[in-house]
Amino acid sequence: MKNMGTVDRVVRVLIALTLGILYFTHAISGLTATILIVVAVVLLLTSLVSFCPLWALLGIKTVKK
Repeated sequence: MKNMGTVDRVVRVLIALTLGILYFTHAISGLTATILIVVAVVLLLTSLVSFCPLWALLGIKTVKK
């Protein structure tokens, strides 16, 4: 069941891309970089499937009915 709207998905992809660029240009490194890349992957995956488990737990839906 989808609980993410288009704007939510686009924002997540943009954040993930930004984190990826920061990582690959070595603007971030070490443990911080590892954590942020994991966050970026999660953001990309949730945007691809249009479902966010955290939103489901909190009862938030950004998708239009």
